Amino acid sequence: MKLYGYFRSSAAYRVRIALALKGLEYENIAVNLKPGISEQKSGEYLAVNPQGRVPFFTDGDVAISQSPAILEYLEETYSDVPLLPKGAVDRAVVRQLASLIGCDIHPLQNLSVLQRLKGEFGADTDAASDWVRHWVTEGFSAFETLITDTAGTYCFGDTVTLADVYLVPQLYNARRYETPLEAFPEIVRIDAACNALDAFRFAAPEQQPDAPAL
Repeated sequence: MKLYGYFRSSAAYRVRIALALKGLEYENIAVNLKPGISEQKSGEYLAVNPQGRVPFFTDGDVAISQSPAILEYLEETYSDVPLLPKGAVDRAVVRQLASLIGCDIHPLQNLSVLQRLKGEFGADTDAASDWVRHWVTEGFSAFETLITDTAGTYCFGDTVTLADVYLVPQLYNARRYETPLEAFPEIVRIDAACNALDAFRFAAPEQQPDAPAL
């Protein structure tokens, strides 16, 4: 297995967590997304992933982009450690929580969006950060309400699911942009419970080989 990613990419972070939870070994191939370097736009990387984004995942002859597709592949192929509950309704609830982050929060704070805001619409760094905080706060407000009916130790009961796999990287980004979190005590509590697990700690951005030295 190979995972092309960037230490601070939320989407790659999700996949790292899932691989660690499932106990799967892989080669980590760093793609530097930092503006001015932008290895994802190089001809070499575009030959691997024509979309020019991370993560990109290979497993033998299998080659997949887009973290939701990668995570579903891992769930269906390596099911010894499931990240979705058994019942159809419960699985839909977990996917709803994951999609709230993956579809409604994360895309609006993606690097390409922020670069467009700055380059084409004149947003300065403060304005771009305000943009991120707005969409994180709006999404987290809904997420916090939804998990009042589902949470145990984690987002859905007492077993880690894909909802947690999506939540932890998003909270990492929320803190990076100094998003106020006082209104989200359950989210903060669950994040702490997840980060007490080795799999989440191993997948953290600062633990990755391409993370800059402090």
